[in-house]
Amino acid sequence: MTPMPDPMQPFRLDGRTALVTGSRREIGRAIALGFAAQGARVAIHHAGTPEEHRDAADVMATIAAAGAVGREFAADLAADDGAKTLARDVLAAFGQVDILVINASIELVEPWTEISRERFDRQIAVNLRSTLELFQALVPGMMQRGWGRVLTIGSVQQQLPHPGMFVYAGSKAMQYSWAMNLARQTGGSGVTVNNLAPGAISTARNRDQLAKTGETLKQRIPVGRFGRPEDLVGPALLLCSDAGSYINGANLLVDGGRLLG
Repeated sequence: MTPMPDPMQPFRLDGRTALVTGSRREIGRAIALGFAAQGARVAIHHAGTPEEHRDAADVMATIAAAGAVGREFAADLAADDGAKTLARDVLAAFGQVDILVINASIELVEPWTEISRERFDRQIAVNLRSTLELFQALVPGMMQRGWGRVLTIGSVQQQLPHPGMFVYAGSKAMQYSWAMNLARQTGGSGVTVNNLAPGAISTARNRDQLAKTGETLKQRIPVGRFGRPEDLVGPALLLCSDAGSYINGANLLVDGGRLLG
């Protein structure tokens, strides 16, 4: 009798190394822990403040308690050499990166008429420049080895921009365009590139905003609730494992149906 195949085996990440930017809390943390639970070695990234070191230490303790492997890396992606330093340090520690999750971003809420050059530049540096530099540093190696996964964490803002998030929404739209462009260029190499677009997720970043407008917004979400960071783990595992090997150039909405109107 032929044994029944295990449908969950393709989701395993044994032997893979994953870099998840901005993974000391919330969505990045949830994805990093999900990958570690599936056997991946995980690079936990943060910008380097004392608070972020404490958060990262908690993530590392959780990974270690589960018998998984993780390393902490501090790099300010707004700095001129932030992304390049991060890529260099992770490669030095692990030898290679098989999975790249672009999660770190900055969202500064203000009217478009009041956006300063400094605040514009900071958002662009973290949300876009670092994305390009991490692509350049890590994707060619994936292509040479014949296997890789790139996942950008976008937002419904890329399609439904909030008036107060002029730069952030625009950067997410461009990041999505870059992901689709790269997906075409890496096709056939064993590397897939996809975008995961969360909707209204209850995180520290937007908790105050949700407290003000939450009930009105919730009425526009067909599933009737806000998302949780854990809601992104399953989709991320699909797109970053062998289970998603035939998914390339996808924009997967995890928004509870919000964009249905």
